Amino acid sequence: MLSSRKVQRILFDLSYGSLIIITVIFTGLSCVALLAQAVRHSPTRDWTNNFNALVIGASYAIVLIFSLLFCVKRRLAVRMHLARISKAHTLLRRGDVPNPVHEYIAQEYLRTCLVAHESMPTDVFHPGYGRPDIIAHMVIPTHPTLKPHARMLHHFRFLLPLLNTPDDEFTALHYYDSAIQLARNSAAEPTEEEFILGMQAAEEIKRSLNDCRLEALESSLTEFDESIES
Repeated sequence: MLSSRKVQRILFDLSYGSLIIITVIFTGLSCVALLAQAVRHSPTRDWTNNFNALVIGASYAIVLIFSLLFCVKRRLAVRMHLARISKAHTLLRRGDVPNPVHEYIAQEYLRTCLVAHESMPTDVFHPGYGRPDIIAHMVIPTHPTLKPHARMLHHFRFLLPLLNTPDDEFTALHYYDSAIQLARNSAAEPTEEEFILGMQAAEEIKRSLNDCRLEALESSLTEFDESIES
């Protein structure tokens, strides 16, 4: 079903087009009637040397030309004004629009932010490829936060020395990054084998980081005990 706004738009276009057609028809009929009257009242009842018919025809021709020029001018002016509007996203300041419009935009923006915030799930965890970023921050507190579109290999590049193994040139981080890239960019869903490989890589990263965290705690406790004994 059509919305009320679309119905109003259709009715407006039909009424505007009907008004233009009716105006053109009545203007043409009035021109023909005046020309016929000028011919009937002329002494010779002919178009030849009929000054009144010439004046009437010239008047309607001038009106038609000026009407067309006015329409073309208005259309060009509208196009030029639309072309000056920036297509890129720009910061809207208070002085760019009237105060009521600015206040309305600000209120709607705040309402949208509030709705988006209230719609976010809380205390929800969905199983997936794991969350090694949490343990990474426990091992390295200054580790940067995860960006939405960053590659895992680049995000966890500071942890590569902790994950390197002598028997394989690829670490679990490489397999984890490959699984994430497949899930992000592949046109099809990941296969079961790819999903299991990604989960195993995430668990391996968690286990390695957890081992590093435990070793750091043990070393700190040993240093603390040695300092007490001394």
